Amino acid sequence: MTEYWFKPRRFGYGVTPITWQGWLVTVATLIVVVGSAMMVPQFADKTRWAFIIVPIDLLAIVALLIVSRLKTDGEWRWRWGGR
Repeated sequence: MTEYWFKPRRFGYGVTPITWQGWLVTVATLIVVVGSAMMVPQFADKTRWAFIIVPIDLLAIVALLIVSRLKTDGEWRWRWGGR
């Protein structure tokens, strides 16, 4: 049996972490995105390094979306508060 890490939100579109694994993946993605954003000023004069930071963010976000989709209990769709 698969243990789900996320559940669909009650209102709107998206999911919410419900286990420690879901929270870990979400916080790790946040740390990567914020950490790389804080590195941008250091690489401002070295443009080729600054362009490496954007793909790192994209990879982290895409990985979060893939993992959360695979580990969600239910489908992703717009919800108006009903069950």
